[in-house]
Amino acid sequence: MPDAPVPPGPGRAFRVAALVFARAPEPGEVKTRLIPRLGAGPAAVLAARLTLRTLERVTASSVGPVTLCCSPDTAHPFFSLCERRHGVRLAPQGAGDLGERMHRALEAALADHDAALLLGTDIPGVVEEDLARAAAGLAAGNDAVIGPAEDGGYWLVGVRRPDPALFRGIDWSTERVLRQTRERLAGLGWRTAEIGMRWDVDRPEDVDRLLGEDATASLIRDLIRHGTASG
Repeated sequence: MPDAPVPPGPGRAFRVAALVFARAPEPGEVKTRLIPRLGAGPAAVLAARLTLRTLERVTASSVGPVTLCCSPDTAHPFFSLCERRHGVRLAPQGAGDLGERMHRALEAALADHDAALLLGTDIPGVVEEDLARAAAGLAAGNDAVIGPAEDGGYWLVGVRRPDPALFRGIDWSTERVLRQTRERLAGLGWRTAEIGMRWDVDRPEDVDRLLGEDATASLIRDLIRHGTASG
């Protein structure tokens, strides 16, 4: 059984860091599975809008300081816009597969925080309460918190200690991610909580789902017209 995380001292608040993973919205490099439906340019615009929407929700949740972890680095002008608009810190994701990059970001955040939350930018339904619930789950003593995604992955992971074993040997971008992660958590002997199931924007049919929900239609409506017109 691993050592339990050391609780904060008497009178000290539980400190949580929030990490958002994002890719530079370059046409042809992001949302590539949506390009046949939208076109490369509109797909990149959608990626940028989803990132800004996520940052708006995470910063409004006030769970803690927010770092935007950027790929391939922090140099893209869009990331500077995010920094100015939302007051977030920028950091490069660095090299390695997704698991290696996630572990490295969490480990850095945990150097001076009691817990860290990490999420991507593809979940249009995320709300401030999701982040508050995840932070509360960690403050209550859970070693980890997971936000399951409908496609078999997860949209959020929160931890109170870093361990590369959590991300090792995961078949990223497959429907096996959540199951494998649950197995890793069980193998570590970690007490784990799960929060609300969410869906992510990744496949052409997700465009229709965005259009069909009042809260998200504005993200995509004008891009459908643009994508159709541009062929």
